[in-house]
Amino acid sequence: MNAPTNRRTFVKLASTGVAAATALRARRSIGNSPNERITCGLIGCGPRGTHDANLMKNLPNVEIVYVCDVDESRRQSVANTLGVDSSHTLDDLRKMLDDHSLDAVLVTTPDHWHSIASILACDAGKHVYVEKPISHNIHEGRLLVEAAARNNVKVQHGTQSRSTQMMIDAVKLLHSGVIGKVLAARCWNIQRRDSIGRGQDTEPPAGFNYDDWIGPALMIPYRTNRVHNRWTWWYHFGAGDMGDDGVHDIDYTRWGLGVETHPSRIVALGGKYFFDDDQEFPDTQQVTFEYPGDGQVGSRKILIYEQRLWSTNFPRNVDSGAEFYGTDGQMFLSRRGKIQIVDSGNKPQEHQVQPRAQDDAGHVQNFVAAIRDGTALNADALVGHLSTSLCHLGNIATRLGRSLEFDPKRERFIGDEEANKLAKREYRDHWARPKGA
Repeated sequence: MNAPTNRRTFVKLASTGVAAATALRARRSIGNSPNERITCGLIGCGPRGTHDANLMKNLPNVEIVYVCDVDESRRQSVANTLGVDSSHTLDDLRKMLDDHSLDAVLVTTPDHWHSIASILACDAGKHVYVEKPISHNIHEGRLLVEAAARNNVKVQHGTQSRSTQMMIDAVKLLHSGVIGKVLAARCWNIQRRDSIGRGQDTEPPAGFNYDDWIGPALMIPYRTNRVHNRWTWWYHFGAGDMGDDGVHDIDYTRWGLGVETHPSRIVALGGKYFFDDDQEFPDTQQVTFEYPGDGQVGSRKILIYEQRLWSTNFPRNVDSGAEFYGTDGQMFLSRRGKIQIVDSGNKPQEHQVQPRAQDDAGHVQNFVAAIRDGTALNADALVGHLSTSLCHLGNIATRLGRSLEFDPKRERFIGDEEANKLAKREYRDHWARPKGA
């Protein structure tokens, strides 16, 4: 799928020479000295994009040289904030990716563009920092994992707990057996969200390229509560709050549980219990994932996710957290900077883990170090795919209202074609339609 970014579609293969040159360029960018400049482009100029770009810009010898967004007012505002030249303020990401001097991109678009923009960047030989969730659906996540590998580029997923020293140290303790063998874990995402109300289908506002905002997704009318921070709640564009915020909790829970594959069984209940508005994803969910291991006693593990978006009554007085249950004790852990360990008799245990909140800056630093000298990424494309796929699996099971069996190797539901259709999406004839999707 090494297609040149200046062609109309994503589906034409590049020549062998172009593919080889792309891979060679990616390899050459590894091993830069700390004093060599890294250039980066921003794709998506919302609040999160500005946040990530500022973190990048503040690192030594890193420069934001492009901004790209389909909303003219947003991209001009962010370009001014970041000091990007007007000639590098774009509405078409392909123009940015055609610049051979560009080293990396930040992908902070709506979810339905995350994998697509990242794959395009990989095929142009750029390293990628892509915000969570890494994909809009399971199939696109796998395509991105493959794109990163074949182009020999770094792809960092925006689950920043992976670079937070507290979380690193806590997970090491779990894996060392501090509470015995961890067989079960529960995490939660509980907060009071706002209603998105009832929108109206209208013409897009001036200066907003709605056609390219839709991109490869099927065209539907512009609606007043679908864009700019509202797309999360629509099947067409987002992954719900499970994919938006819950993915952080799911990611470090999967990490601590020590499972490095997809689950084989998913059971879910939930729906819209509180909000009477246009949003399509659940405001209330409980999802259980089972990992059978080799099927023997002591090998099976379970991960439970809980979500309530209408409550401020949090477990352990924290909106985001996880509990790990081992054969010799329990650990409570939160990316809000909290940790507690108790033994099998619920007696608190001393530890040396220093509480610290989520380290966004450290995650960006890790990405840049990977580009410069080959430092291992803390949240590479496969890590992001495995954690984000739990969100997709949970949302599909909740949507269908039934237990699902999943084949981790083939990444397909067993005997359920309705579920398999939801593991992909349909595409329209847009230049970013991916090959193989």
